[in-house]
Amino acid sequence: MTDEPLLDIRDLSIGLRGDGVGYDIVRNVSMSLYPKEILAIVGESGCGKSLTALSVLALHASPPLHITSGSIMYDGRDLTKVSASQMRAVRGAEIAMVFQDPMSALDPMFTAGTLLTSAVQAHHKVRYDVAKSRALEALADAGIEDPRRRFGEYPFQLSGGVSQRVMIALALINDPKVIIADEPTTALDVTVQAQILDRLKELRAERGMSIILITHNLGVVASVADRMVVMYTGEVVESGMVEEVLATPQHPYTKGLLGAVPRLNSDAATLVPIMGRVPQPNELPPGCSLPIVAAESSMSAGPIARILRYMVTP
Repeated sequence: MTDEPLLDIRDLSIGLRGDGVGYDIVRNVSMSLYPKEILAIVGESGCGKSLTALSVLALHASPPLHITSGSIMYDGRDLTKVSASQMRAVRGAEIAMVFQDPMSALDPMFTAGTLLTSAVQAHHKVRYDVAKSRALEALADAGIEDPRRRFGEYPFQLSGGVSQRVMIALALINDPKVIIADEPTTALDVTVQAQILDRLKELRAERGMSIILITHNLGVVASVADRMVVMYTGEVVESGMVEEVLATPQHPYTKGLLGAVPRLNSDAATLVPIMGRVPQPNELPPGCSLPIVAAESSMSAGPIARILRYMVTP
């Protein structure tokens, strides 16, 4: 890992503005992604993981959402300050995204081939046959069997696993330096999950790309990521190397997440819940916004970290 980050988010805040409403949903978030690294962002639904990632490519709904402070540095540029045309040049070509639900992210009016060739021709002035050749190569790189048949199929003809691989092909087709994968294994069976995750690791090794992986699944994090960031109520509460965070969590919320992992031994058959509820972003209490955390489990974090590695395998 080099000393210079490829993507550097500093003190990023994203707020909701309009109709007399004004408060920040994501607050003072800082994280860095280094070359050839897989960085995992974890936390429960609504904590700001996806919104932070979408803001990197200016894909957050603006208005009513606005970046209110901070910077997103990439290749010497602050992406919060570039023009719309400059962002279109970055989006898909240098930084690409694999969206959470491929069945809704893929346009049902177009075949996989049309979507892929359009993505090539949006960034490169090439003939259709060249774009088609790249599309077929991207489908194969994403682990799709019989790329020529899939090239002519519509999203409704594809299974969930194949649809997710088409999304990965769309992300790969312009050979970006960074891929943001937002819950890439959601709603897939365990076998397909493992295949998708293995392919992402292989692509990192083959192409030297960096990956931001957004997930709820700590087993996925333990299996594929190098470093991790834990988010809660729109803030980063802990970060570090995966082995260190899972083995010796420092923040009560991280300990709570690990405590809620299903146990494999009969002595701890029940889950340890995080009591209370997540406060709303416009109703944050003074000081730390954590709910009451249940008493720690008798199982230490070290064995949990070892268990997690096997939770994504069939």
